[in-house]
Amino acid sequence: VTFVAYSPDGQYVVSGSEDSTVRIWNAQTGQQVGEPLKGHTSAIKSVAYSLGGQYVVSGSDDETPLKGHTGVVTSVAYSPDGQYVVSGSFDDTVRIWNAQTGLQVGEPLKGHTDEVNSVAYSPDGQYVVSGSFDNTVRIWNAQTGLQVGEPLKGHTDYVASVAYSPDGQYVVCSWEPLKGHTDWVTSVAYSPDGQYVVSGSWDETVRIWNVQTGLQVGEPLKGHTNVVTSVAYSPDGQYVVSGSNDKTVRIWNAQTSLQVGEPLKCHTNMVTSVAYSPDGQYVVSGSEDKTVRVWNAQTGLQAGVAPMAYSPNDQYVAVKSVAYSPNGQYVVSGSSDKTVRIWNAQTGLQVGEPLKGHTDEVNSVAYSPDGQYVVSGSDDQTVRIWNAQTGLQVGEPL
Repeated sequence: VTFVAYSPDGQYVVSGSEDSTVRIWNAQTGQQVGEPLKGHTSAIKSVAYSLGGQYVVSGSDDETPLKGHTGVVTSVAYSPDGQYVVSGSFDDTVRIWNAQTGLQVGEPLKGHTDEVNSVAYSPDGQYVVSGSFDNTVRIWNAQTGLQVGEPLKGHTDYVASVAYSPDGQYVVCSWEPLKGHTDWVTSVAYSPDGQYVVSGSWDETVRIWNVQTGLQVGEPLKGHTNVVTSVAYSPDGQYVVSGSNDKTVRIWNAQTSLQVGEPLKCHTNMVTSVAYSPDGQYVVSGSEDKTVRVWNAQTGLQAGVAPMAYSPNDQYVAVKSVAYSPNGQYVVSGSSDKTVRIWNAQTGLQVGEPLKGHTDEVNSVAYSPDGQYVVSGSDDQTVRIWNAQTGLQVGEPL
């Protein structure tokens, strides 16, 4: 399975696979809806729903059936109104298509000098942004097909991903960091208002960037003594939390760049994942020490909740991902023991039995917006949906 996406109403999931098919799944039951969508003759690279949920677009190595590209299609996206589709390809071009007729709109958007990796529409549908192996980001007028201004240069390696900010004023792109870090960037996140980006790095620092200017805001946030693995903003945007291989969690004032209080110490191994509670009062962290811990974000102390501990009989268990439920009552974790677990955030007790089904490490977990379901992704190449109340897997693996 190469790509998955939810429908706008959250009722369905679409998936693309190297078996050349697109499939639609009922997110509540886990059952496949209808027959596989066949027609592609090679691996599916990208899938997306139209905003109305009536259509699905897919891109593939087979370069068809929206014919025009002469190389692998790497990325596709719908326009906000669902009337058009944009695609990027290894043929160095970006193309826009009429979603109703399947016909190409105008000429290919040419300018990149190497393969196009990622494309996205602006929120108002007026522009398209693309990132490429030519180390540039380019913005295009979606109506005229003309490039807007000069290429956005500065990357010293290929641009792997591009996206617009929610207000359409900025573009964020990945592979090379905003200049300042001196080693790999491990984690990035937008501030709630979209004005800033926070990043964590192997250079042991956390940095905040002004999205408008691309400039670093203040000094690097220094204190960690090993790789920074995870960063996140508080819901009000006033604070940043970071986790590190130095076994600590740290909270920073996003305005002053100063550390708030002492490091949050208790983990006995690397911290792999951190997140704020929806109300911003607590921080949750996952670690390779087999525990998930909840901290009071104001005092920096463990929040009177017993560590959420995996069995001591498991010789090696690394918690890989943690997330809060939308109501803040529960925490979900995914780990190297192939399980997903749900914990009561107030008591620290595990809710029910581990959610078993994956056959390899679980790398990523998240709650559905209504808190009724949990989705998990694993090294076993499957996505699974779980009923958060019963702990049962919903249907077959995706």
